[in-house]
Amino acid sequence: MAFHSLIMGMDGNPIHRQTSISKHAFFDLSHVSPLVFLYLLKECYSYGTCKATAKFRALQQQLCLVLLNNCQIGPATLIAHCLYILPMFESYREGFSHLVISALCRFLKRGNNDKDVKEAKECAAKLFLDIVNGTLEHDNGVLIKIVQVFKVNLTDIDNVLCDVSMRSKPKANSAKEVVEQYVFKLMEFQSYMPAVDLLIHFSICDSGESYLLKMMECQQMKAAEKWATYLGKPMLCLLVQEYVDHKLLQPAYDIIKKNNLRQEFPELHHQSKESHFLHDCSSLKKLAEKGVWEIAEVRANGDRKLLEYLVYLAMEAGYSEKVEELCERYSIEGFFDSKEPESNLPHRHYLNLHELCIEDVLWVDEVNSLRDAISYFQKCKVVGVDCEWKPNYEKGSRPSKVSIMQIASEKKVYILDLIKLYEDVPSILDECLGCLLHSSSILKLGYNFQCDVRQLALSYRDLNCFKHFEMLLDIQNVFREPRGGLSGLAEKVLGVGLNKTRRNSNWEQRPLSHYQLEYAALDAAVLLHIFRHVGRHSQPAGTSGGNAKIEWKSQIISHMDGSKLPRKDTKIGDEPDAQRN
Repeated sequence: MAFHSLIMGMDGNPIHRQTSISKHAFFDLSHVSPLVFLYLLKECYSYGTCKATAKFRALQQQLCLVLLNNCQIGPATLIAHCLYILPMFESYREGFSHLVISALCRFLKRGNNDKDVKEAKECAAKLFLDIVNGTLEHDNGVLIKIVQVFKVNLTDIDNVLCDVSMRSKPKANSAKEVVEQYVFKLMEFQSYMPAVDLLIHFSICDSGESYLLKMMECQQMKAAEKWATYLGKPMLCLLVQEYVDHKLLQPAYDIIKKNNLRQEFPELHHQSKESHFLHDCSSLKKLAEKGVWEIAEVRANGDRKLLEYLVYLAMEAGYSEKVEELCERYSIEGFFDSKEPESNLPHRHYLNLHELCIEDVLWVDEVNSLRDAISYFQKCKVVGVDCEWKPNYEKGSRPSKVSIMQIASEKKVYILDLIKLYEDVPSILDECLGCLLHSSSILKLGYNFQCDVRQLALSYRDLNCFKHFEMLLDIQNVFREPRGGLSGLAEKVLGVGLNKTRRNSNWEQRPLSHYQLEYAALDAAVLLHIFRHVGRHSQPAGTSGGNAKIEWKSQIISHMDGSKLPRKDTKIGDEPDAQRN
């Protein structure tokens, strides 16, 4: 009956069916031998339907409750006796050893009986001796946990050694000798970390330097660092010097930083700062090359030298606006005089809103301005549409929501704050954008439309307006530009490209900066100018040949279903320029 209750308690959803395991034999541990206890545990694990990790956690929690229900009867002693028997269970030995010990840890944190703990401690000391003498088989990891959880000390082991039963075959005169002999044996088999754990637990420091040198000689640096940290500064300094002698500077720098050894190694500390600075500069350069200036600025973390280096990178890339912005924000001087012409900066001309004859850029984040925008666009025959979202560079993290949608006519650009409008008036946003995106009388121009359509559908799954689109013209499909993205296409068709400094900026910050607004507006407005320009010419500037006439109508998509587009493996924000921008 007890066996049946245990299986029913752990099968399926064990954590929420704990009462069944507490009945019958498991309610009173005085009537259950350690062998029966482990046998029932084994059967419970074998027949449970959870995965291994879930089973372990469920059993751990259940065992802790069982021990708490019997806290007057000797749970700690029971677990100690179970550890004597577990080697009989072969393949279950290691896993169940960790299981019962971890359950006991939880139990001891909540309450214990002094008599039970004393008896269990004596049993654990015997366990330790039997394991190190080779008469009982347990892994080193279990051995370490036994002495740690039962708080076995050298006195406990000495008491067991004094017992008549242990004197029949003495292998050492004292507990300290037993531990030292076993530590030496572990080191012979290159099990350095368990050896260090035992030395630290029993506070044996007599051969501290010789052990450290042995570990360093065998290149067991993690164990050596743990041992040196326990021994204190002299041994840490010895370890640092050993690293330096072997030209392993980075771990030496790390130890100096973690253990505040600046005074002991002033030159190395200075080299460490220089090394970290060079590493940080390399990271900033990579971010700058990707155009993620905002992330690079955060990584600089207010460090003056790093910020100045970031300004230099912006100058080198020809992004004068970023130079000006950083210099103003952090009061950085010496790069150029803002009152003088920026003759020191690489000069490159990019398209601006004035050249595209855009009269207004309007921010839309409430109902009235949204209705005004849609009413305005319903009178247009052609509009340019683009979207922006915060880039995401962390593997496995959820993609960012589309933050803004910019819609352009020949004279105006409206930038819709999708995040705020969705939070405040989702139904009105759905209705208004549906009137525009579902209209078959308004041609919507885009660049790599599938990318934007996919992300809109993923970001706002419950809005119908993003589930399908009517009358689309993807300019990327018309030109099929292999490189350069939208900026490259603008340069080829209009003779001037776009400044992509803000491409990967944080589009979720509010308010958006002047530069972000201009960037977003240009991305939508330039689509109409490319469309108009090529419509007036048989071929784009710079092409040759007699068959270059572009047929727009054949590329118009009358209907696109956003909810059925295949998802790409790339994360939001990771699309290459040639695909998205």
